[in-house]
Amino acid sequence: MARPLSFLRFLSLLLTLVFSSANADVLDDVLERGTLRVGVAEFVPWTVRTKSGELIGFEIDIARKIAEDMSVDVEFAVYQWDDIILALQDGKIDVIAGGMAITPARALQVNFSSAVATSGVGIVANTKLTRDIQTLADLNGGGITISTVAGTLAADVAEQLFPDAEVKIHAAPESAEAELLEGRAHAYVTGMPEARFLVLRNSDKLDLPISEPLLASSEGLAVKKGEQELLNFLNAWVTVRQTDKWLATTHDYWFGTLDWLPQLNDE
Repeated sequence: MARPLSFLRFLSLLLTLVFSSANADVLDDVLERGTLRVGVAEFVPWTVRTKSGELIGFEIDIARKIAEDMSVDVEFAVYQWDDIILALQDGKIDVIAGGMAITPARALQVNFSSAVATSGVGIVANTKLTRDIQTLADLNGGGITISTVAGTLAADVAEQLFPDAEVKIHAAPESAEAELLEGRAHAYVTGMPEARFLVLRNSDKLDLPISEPLLASSEGLAVKKGEQELLNFLNAWVTVRQTDKWLATTHDYWFGTLDWLPQLNDE
């Protein structure tokens, strides 16, 4: 009779270990390890490298602040964009920082935090060519040229919003921007950050006819499916840092100025 009893005790212990493991959360691992592992991809100004190779940017600041508020260190891993969700799913990182747009398709692969920022598609206007244009509807007509870049969401938006204008789709941003700057296009439809930076660099020739995106998207932090405790912490963190304006102030620095530009390799 001793053997069945021993087996039952063993089975009970095994089940306890299995369920304890299943209920363990990455948040506990982060606190025990003392390091938050953050996955990023290089996109200006979310994540960029300085002249010395140091990572800086909006999502770098977010990750450092989260780690500081957790009283742990932060460790960055840089991935190609197509590989970053797989790295999270494989447990190589604990969180993807804040440059990922929240979409239904991605929400099937990861759990998103509350939004840390909004972005989307913007429009830049040639000031001289559009001085008599009062509304966006006035850009949708004969004799109007809209510049954009192939294969982007911005190109889709341009064609949908301005079907009666001439939408010229370029292979690269450089030629689309040149067409606008040289006065061969009335407006340029592109990502909102790119639109703002283009105006900051060329304020004598260009302006933003509207400050809000033509098509907005929200960006969030991403964690592995099922990591509810870590997600709860991140949601609380977002709430606090929205309330005290830290997120807004940090976003304004990276997306509303070019004060950080001299730190980069190519400037």
